[in-house]
This record gives sequence, C-alpha cells and structure tokens, in this order.
Amino acid sequence: MAQDGTANAAPAAQAPVQDGASAGAEIVVTAQFRKQNLQNTPLAITAVNSAMLEARSQENLSDIANQAPSVSLRPQSASFGPSISATIRGMGQIDFNPLVEPGVGMYIDDVYYPRLTGANFELVDVERVEVLRGPQGTLTGRNSEGGAIKYVSKKPDGTFGGFVEGTYGSRDRVNLRGAIQFPIIGDLSARVSGAYGRQDGYVQGYDYGCLHPSSGIPSQTGSSDCKTADFGNKDYYAGRVAMRYNPSSAVDIMLVGDYTHDSANNAGEVLLYANNSNPNVEAAPGIPYDSRFICGRFCNYSTTSSPGGSFVAGLIPGLQGFPIQPSTHNNRAFYEGWGVSLHTRFELSDWANLTTITAYRGFDSTFSNDTDLSPANIDAPMVDLRSRFFSHEMRVNAKFSDLLEATVGGYFSNEDTNQTTRTDIRYVAANGSPIYPLQFIGGGPVNVQSVAAFGTLFVRPAYGLTITLGGRYTDESKKTTYKRLNYDGVTPNAFVDPIGAAYGIGYVGPNYLNVGNSGTSTIVRALNGLTGGYSGARFDYRASVDYRFSPALLVYATTSTGFKGGGIAPRPFNAAQVQPFGPEKLTAYEIGVKSDLFDRRLRLNVSGYINKFKDAQLSLLSCPQFGGPGPCALPQNAGDATIKGVEAEVTASPIYGLDINGSLSYLDWTWDCAKIQVVRALQPGEANICSSDPSIVGALAAPPRGVTKWQWSVGAQYRIDMGNLGSLTPRVDVAYQGKMAGSNTVPAAGSPSALFGGVPSYTLTNARLTYRTPDENWQVSLAVTNLFDEYYFYQTFDLTGAGAGLITGAPARPREWALTVKRKF
Repeated sequence: MAQDGTANAAPAAQAPVQDGASAGAEIVVTAQFRKQNLQNTPLAITAVNSAMLEARSQENLSDIANQAPSVSLRPQSASFGPSISATIRGMGQIDFNPLVEPGVGMYIDDVYYPRLTGANFELVDVERVEVLRGPQGTLTGRNSEGGAIKYVSKKPDGTFGGFVEGTYGSRDRVNLRGAIQFPIIGDLSARVSGAYGRQDGYVQGYDYGCLHPSSGIPSQTGSSDCKTADFGNKDYYAGRVAMRYNPSSAVDIMLVGDYTHDSANNAGEVLLYANNSNPNVEAAPGIPYDSRFICGRFCNYSTTSSPGGSFVAGLIPGLQGFPIQPSTHNNRAFYEGWGVSLHTRFELSDWANLTTITAYRGFDSTFSNDTDLSPANIDAPMVDLRSRFFSHEMRVNAKFSDLLEATVGGYFSNEDTNQTTRTDIRYVAANGSPIYPLQFIGGGPVNVQSVAAFGTLFVRPAYGLTITLGGRYTDESKKTTYKRLNYDGVTPNAFVDPIGAAYGIGYVGPNYLNVGNSGTSTIVRALNGLTGGYSGARFDYRASVDYRFSPALLVYATTSTGFKGGGIAPRPFNAAQVQPFGPEKLTAYEIGVKSDLFDRRLRLNVSGYINKFKDAQLSLLSCPQFGGPGPCALPQNAGDATIKGVEAEVTASPIYGLDINGSLSYLDWTWDCAKIQVVRALQPGEANICSSDPSIVGALAAPPRGVTKWQWSVGAQYRIDMGNLGSLTPRVDVAYQGKMAGSNTVPAAGSPSALFGGVPSYTLTNARLTYRTPDENWQVSLAVTNLFDEYYFYQTFDLTGAGAGLITGAPARPREWALTVKRKF
C-alpha cells in the first residue's frame, strides 16, 4: 500500500473528464487524514471539485447544498446577521450565538471554523469541497454529529500560472476574481488569490409615511421616490496568500493567511403576518401594527429608528408614563474575518509521517435590523460580536505493513468571544395587557476550550477487506458572565434584573447554588454578574467494515457516534431563565454501496442510515415555567428521536461529452419521547420526564426547524466539440428542497404560524452556456440562475410564539443573469 492510503484503489478513470462532471472523474479526498480515492472511502461523501462548482454556477458554500443529499445550508434572516443555518441528516443549528454550538463541523484547510457567523464562505480559489455526512466524532471531532464540511483551497506547486475572471450581471452585478502562483526561490513558492463582488439588492425598502402621507405616520426620508434602501445587496472583497516550502516528499511546510471584508444592507425580508394591538408598539398614536404594513413580494417598510415616548401600562399601573428611550438601527450587516495558519508535514521514516496544523482566526461582526419591517416599534436588536480562536492539531500517520495502518493525534482549541447586544422590545404583555418595556445592553464574554486525543486503526486481513476502528476523547468547557444594563451601560436594568437593580451587580442571596451542569437554585441572585457555564467529557467511536468485491463495487457498514456540546442560556430575560442544557448525542448505523459500472461510465453511490438521537437541543420561544410571561429564547434538552434515511448520488457519462448528475435523499424523523416541560408547564407534583404520550410527543415538529424530508437534484451538460473553433457546453441543473417547519413545535391548525410560519418547498432551475477556445485558455459563460423566476423563501422568522405578533420571510433571489469571461495562464 502507498503511504497516502490509496491501496485497493479502483482503476484509473477511463472515461474522459469534462468540467469535473464525468462519471469516471478521479476525485481524491482526505476525509480519513490520508489521500484516498472518493470511491475507496467508506463514508457518505459528496466531493465537488472546482470545475464542477464553476459548471453549476455555485459561488458560495450554501449553493452546494442544492446538489448534496440530506444537506441544508441556508443564509439566515436579518435578525441572525451574516450567518447560515446548517444541518446534515437532521443534525445542526440555526443560532449564531456563541453560547450554543453548531452541529455541523466546518473546516477551512483543516482548520475548524467555530461559528455560523461568516460561514457562508465565498468559493474564491477552491480546489474542492468535501461534505461528509453522518457523525464524524472520531475524525473531525466536536460538534460534527451531523457531519462535516471541508473547504480545501488550491496550493502553490512551484510552477507559474493562474487565472483572472470578470463577471457582469443583473442589478449592476460586478465580480472580479483571480489567482496567480509562482516560484520565489529554490523550493519556495507562493499562490495569491483575491475576489471582489458587488450587486444591488432585490428587496426594496420604502418609507411608509412618505408613500402614505395621509396615514398620520411621519416620513423619515426626504427622498422623492420614498425609497430607503435595497436589501440583499452584495459588497465584499477577500484575499488569500499561501507560501509553501516543499523541497521533497519528506518536507512540506505551508503558511496561509486570508482576509474577508463584507459590508452590505441586511438580507432581503418581507412581512408575511402582522397583528399586535399593544399600544406601546404602535407606528403612531392610534395606528396599530397590522396587515397594512405588508408591502409586497419584494419590498418592506423598514425604518432606521424607534422613537422615544411614555410607556402605556396595563398590568402594572405604576409604570404608566415610564420613559421609553429612542434607539437607532442602521439595517446593515458587517463582517470582517481573517486567519493565519501554519501547516507542516514531515516524513519521520519510510513508514510514518507527522502533520501539524496551528491556526489563529478572528472575526468582528456587527448587525442591526428592524425586525417588524415597519414604522411600528416591535423589536430593534443590535449585535456586536467579536471572536478570537486558536487551535493546534498534531497527528502521526503510520503504515506498519500492508495489513496494518494507523493515525493518532491530539487537538486543542481556545475561543474567546465578546458579544454586546442592544435590546429594544416593547411588546411584552400577558393576556393582551402590557407589562413593561425591555430596553437594555446585554451580552458578555464567552470562553470555550476543547482538548481531544484521537486515533484510527486500519486493518486489512484480506485483499479487498478493510476494518476501520476509531476513537476520540474530548474534554470541553464553556463559561460566561452575564450583563443586563440600562442604555447608560452602568446601572442594572430593573425589568430583567430586579435583584441587581435593588442590591447591586453580582449580588448573591443566602445559600445560593452556582449555576452549572447540576442545575440551579431558586434562591435569588442578580442576573448582572451571574456566571454560568458547561463542562463535560465525551468518548466517541467508529467501527467500519468495507469490502471491495471488484474494481467496480465497494460495500461498507459503519456504526459511529457524535455529539454537540452543551451550554447555558444564551439570551436570558431574567435570572430564572439562566438554565443549563446538556450535550445532545447521536449513535448512527449506516450501510452503503459505492459502484463504478459499465466501464466507469455510471457511478452510483447509495447509503442508508438509522440514527438514535438523545437529548435533542431545541429552543423555547415561551417558557412561563422559568420566570413568568415575556420573551424566551432558551435551549433545552427536548427529548429523544429515531431518524431513518436513504441517500443516492449518481453520475453518468453514457456517451462522449454528455454528463448527467443526480442526487436523492429522504429523511424520516420520529420522536421517541419528549420532555414535558418543553411542551407545556408541569402540573403540581408532575416530574419533567421524557414522555412518550402522543399528546406530548405530537406537539414537537418532526422533523424540527431547519430540516426537510425530501431533497433531489438532477443536472446535465453536453460538451459540443467544434474543432478549431473550440467547444460549447450547455448545462441545466434542477434542485428540489422539501418544506421545513417554521418552529420547533407544531402550530395550531389555521393559526398564523401554520399559514405563514413554515418554509415552503421549492424547485430551483439554473442554466449555463460555456464557450472555450481550443486551447481552453479563454472561457466565456452565460449563466441564468432561478431560470423560471420561482418565488420562494429560504428562511422564515416566526415571533408569534414570543408575543411579537409577526412573521417575516426571506425570499430567495429572483431570476438573474451573469456573463463571465475567464483567462487562464
């Protein structure tokens, strides 16, 4: 066997490779810490190389999900800033907050990216993207229970070359990309790449008072056309520099730095439902928040400020006239991220090599939005998030004989995040009666540490047969200290922290028990200065058997585990909501077949799995059991589930020049039991057990938010060889994603949540026509995305359960065209 792990490989591709789409295309992946042919790796992997990404007009990470079975990667709505929601096989996360963890591990050149903020990476100078489905607890480690996504950039190879390309398209779209690699001196070489992009938005903001001067709502703009901003626009630039020293196969050292700057208006959103009679949220005196503020398919009435005033009290008459402070929100999202990493590989002997990866990453992100998309004053959050992340990994690959091969290693990471939020919620009520305004500065520092040791053993007792055994031990901790201050940034806010306001920051009542993994005490203490956290250890394992019956057929069976770390309440609105939640855990059983048939002109990979899911983390929007009425955003361990699924990927090249790709996945989610307190308040004397009662289990959405049952895609291209005139390649891709729940609980039939809260299914069609010169150094492409101009949503945001009385939707981009010219050299 070769040191790179390519033993028992299927024969080299016989079919011609066109645009990376051919059935016979040889794709090498590193999912098991060694170079392996995709078809020899006993994992469910979707691997897409740069040529295929280009052919499909895929420009960022979320685009890849259109053709990857059981994968959902979607840009978030404006309230979550420049982040994504990510799930694989039903496991994942939608919340960017640093006190919760993603369930899909994301990696940039083997460096873990710890947050969903900024994770919709632009595919600037990528060699390939690997999507690993199923728990990767022993390979990529923490928070990879659903799977992992590995972004692999192109490396300098000591030669001179590169490319430049320019794009112009719909709504004044301009994109510039390029890369150049060159030798520096001796065995030292470099590769420099960069990208710039801008495009006008597709959701138009209007000033409601300007358009309706007789409404009684004051105008906030002097614009003659009443326009305020175009949302969903793009304005970014990014760069990457890699320097590589590679004097021989025994030494490979690479230093990489990257930078991204993204500053634009918020994601495009529209109002779908509005109904809140609370006088404190009125757009103007006597003008309630209702359907009059629904603007249309691609417009909204967002404002950039909420005026001050006097609180109209309901349940607490003493608050009548309490001053409400004005606030501003610029409806923009900013992200600036960067990273530096050192990658080394040394051959220790002819049978062992050492790999180390040391990295430091950081990002700063600020965003604010008008949640109600109107001149009303429902909610106007602002977030300032800063993250600094250090990681170091070391592993040794060893080949003892043709029979035995192993990998052992260790990992350490430390993340320091500081989050500052400004909350302006005026809708808090009980039974329709206002209670109090919530205007405070929140957030606090968060520290997350993780230490792990791992190992994988490959045993080949017979030709074609491989047994893989892996294990990983992870010890992690998380800690934060809360602050909930008035707008002055000094004094505790009395509505969320009455104890702190009365007795001072950090006050602890007698016999108070610290908040932690063991639970909480009901003895009073201040929310300001309260320190909470999570710590735990976990061992994950993987056992796999695969057998290559012939060069055309590989069969494997695997059992593996994974987990997503626990934590503490990310957004408590009172001290009682500072509740811990434990890790969620997954045990998966999978069988799969990988085949290359008919002289490698048909590639068919099929996998089926059963996941046993324990202690699922779901967020509550209402939690009267923890502090009474009012907002809630509290993750809790909701229950256990069984998830079954099947996936198929096919690539066919029946004749020269014709390539067909397709995928299909189905997921069935069944709740085995649900914690009673997640669904409703406990009755006197009732324990918070995980109940299988249909009235309890049936209250949870199955599958939960962010997960779909059905996905499929099909694409085809035909390369027309025109001799001395070059070639012409038309391509069409069609992708379907099924509907998704809008909340974690099942809405009442006929309710606004049932009518508007879910994310409907959609079918997306993209087309592309590419011309190449005979030497293929010049390329011109015309792409049309959303060819049939389908109107669909990639996210919805339902706040009716929290009492806000609103549902918004983020429509996807309408039909767009783009002309791209590319020159290779």
